[in-house]
Amino acid sequence: MIGFFSWTWVFDHLDDIWNRTVEHLLLTVIAVTVGLFISFLLAAYVLRTRRAYGPVTLATGILYSIPSLALFAFLVPVTGLSILTAEIGLVSYTLLILVRNIVAGIDGVPGPVLEAAAGMGYTRRQMFFGVQLPLALPVIIAGLRIAAVTTIGLVTVTALIGLGGLGFFILRGLSLFVSPVGTTQIIVGTVMSVFLALAVDFALVGAQRLLTPWARSKEAV
Repeated sequence: MIGFFSWTWVFDHLDDIWNRTVEHLLLTVIAVTVGLFISFLLAAYVLRTRRAYGPVTLATGILYSIPSLALFAFLVPVTGLSILTAEIGLVSYTLLILVRNIVAGIDGVPGPVLEAAAGMGYTRRQMFFGVQLPLALPVIIAGLRIAAVTTIGLVTVTALIGLGGLGFFILRGLSLFVSPVGTTQIIVGTVMSVFLALAVDFALVGAQRLLTPWARSKEAV
């Protein structure tokens, strides 16, 4: 033990740390994946019906502004202390970010490119999936990175309803804060959460570079 940090506790609980890290990542992946799917549906509706942009961003903005503790407290009487409760809350915080970025990315595709695609006989569907969506990927993935990192931070709060992944260590450590073991758990939960956020962010940056090779060519020029 060095100061208020117990390496003995860490080595004795490596399996527990690993399991909580996997749980943290799984909760994040589910939330971001479901949020991305819902956001694409909402964005598609907005792109077809422009007047819906205001109401959609207003509704998702309201969800985003609700404090996480208040939202979970509201959901628990309805859905109980369950993964469903955690995921409803986590997904709701991804929608505003993702919808805005998807719409902005699609709108950012240059007009001449769309005109050229139309001149080549592209249908609306072919133009969306073959031209607009690929060119919008950098903006969409930028939103996905923000949503993922934000969700990783919010997952720790779900420890209050019996989940939380690495947040479990932070919550338990706070109850034992005056002891080296308590301090160790807080540090482990915090440091591992930051590491996980950085790892996911770097992974998404790598995915963007693989999916948008033309962007690398432009940077090289």
